[in-house]
Formats: sequence, C-alpha cells, structure tokens
Amino acid sequence: MDNRQEVREFLTSRRAKITPEQAGMPSGSRRRVPGLRRSEVAALADVSVEYYAKLERGNLAGVSPAVLEAVARALQFDDAERAHLLQLARTADGSDALTRPRRRRAKEQWTPHRSLQWTLDAITAGPAFVRNGRMDLLAANQLARAFYSDVYDSAPSQRNLARFNFLDPASRRFYPDWDTFADTCVALLRTEAGRNPHDKDLHDLVGELSTLSEEFRTRWGAHNVRHHGTGTKRFHHSAVGELTLAFEGLEMAAEPGLTLTIYTAEPGSASEEGLRLLATWAATQEADSLTKQAAG
Repeated sequence: MDNRQEVREFLTSRRAKITPEQAGMPSGSRRRVPGLRRSEVAALADVSVEYYAKLERGNLAGVSPAVLEAVARALQFDDAERAHLLQLARTADGSDALTRPRRRRAKEQWTPHRSLQWTLDAITAGPAFVRNGRMDLLAANQLARAFYSDVYDSAPSQRNLARFNFLDPASRRFYPDWDTFADTCVALLRTEAGRNPHDKDLHDLVGELSTLSEEFRTRWGAHNVRHHGTGTKRFHHSAVGELTLAFEGLEMAAEPGLTLTIYTAEPGSASEEGLRLLATWAATQEADSLTKQAAG
C-alpha cells in the first residue's frame, strides 16, 4: 500500500475529527473545513504551517519522534492511533524492514507446529484459535471450529473473519452487534495495513471487500485503527443460541504477526452452559462426519 497516501489520508481524517472546542481554540465562524485547520494543528504541535503541510502531504521520512509525538498530542490520538503514526513513520524511513512479519511465498501454506495444535486442543473450556493480521483463521481447537461453523463451512482459503463479516449474510445473525464487529474488523485491518504495508494478500483482500461491500468501503475510508487485546462480545450461535463471552488476544512470540485468541464464559453463567452444549454438539458433528467418511 502507498505509504504517502496512507499518511496523508490518516492525518487528514484525524484532523477532521477534532473540533476547535475540543482543542481549546475559538471556533469562530465561516469555517470551510470540518475539524481543525492545518494552521491550528501546526500551532498546537509547535511547528510551522509549512512543515505540518509537508507531513500531511505524506512525507514522514526523517521526522523526529518528538515531532511525531507533538502531532499525536495535537490531534488527541489514542494509543492505537499513536502507534499507527509511529509505524507509518518507520515504514517511510524503511526502518521497519527487520521487524516486519516475514512474507511467505504465494504458494507457501502456513501450518501450526504440532505443539501449538496440542496446546489448542488442550483448551476445552472455550473456543481457541490462531489468526493472522488479515483475519484468516489458521488453526483452531474443536470448540472454535464449532463456534465458527459458518466460516469453517467455507473452503480453507476462504476462512477469513473479515470476509465472513462483510460478505456472508449469516454474520448478521451470528453478530447481534453487527455494526460494532464491522467497525472493529476494519480498524484491525487498517492497523495491519500500517504494520505490514507490503502484504499483497492483505491488499487483495481489501480490494475484494471494497468492491463487494459498501459497508466495508465506507469504514475503510474512515482510517480508524485500534488495539484489540481483551473485552467482551455477544454472539448468537445457530445451535446453542445467545453467548456472551470474554476474550483475550495473545501475540505469538514464536510467530510474529499471529495472534492466539481464547474465548471464555463467566463461571456459572448461562453462556458457560451454552459452551458446554456447544462442545457436545461439536463432538456429535465430528462423530457424524467420521461415520460418513468411513461409510464413503
């Protein structure tokens, strides 16, 4: 992805979100732009208007950390936005080359180490799965395969949570809070695009979703980013009904760029009972599948 364009659109979109009142400046009248003017951001960041205009044109190469921090402070960035700006600057400098996830060849299929699959299979209280920054499902325990049964009904190359979210009508049922999931999904992809801008598969996925989904295209243009390590989500599974689950996302030190996510339910809750029912349903489904294979 074009780093200069990404920088330009990201800074412009952040500037448009901050009102003069939020920045402690007089609003005045007859403002022709939403949010702050470039001159106002420059004043808040204590840089010249010309210098800030250069940054907003997409030129972050060689910009000092102090200036980046001043811009982040002026635009009232949260932690995810600040990290995204710093990553864009590292990409502009080329200093991200050694920390960038290794690019696999087009025909190279990632498979989990045996020990990782053993670890996933040992987690029996909740769904556990590994995904990459593109939201591809790469490995899972039995409960996760049952939990995401709509996704696992697809071909292995199509098992992608973003594609499911925006292109499969079943996602509207599975995610009762669909808009929130959609916002989060796109923000994670946008964050990944800043972290790994040379990922052709990500570029292709974004192109596909932008072409086929106006909901995705609108959100992608907002340039929102976020961190997504813990929280609670609501689901509606076709076999067991409503589930409210907490999740933890763990970055995998042995596989940079991959995340292990584990869902759990509050002890003693209806959702915990729902996960037990899901485990029974999953075991039955797997047994039926093995029986059919043996008969075939």
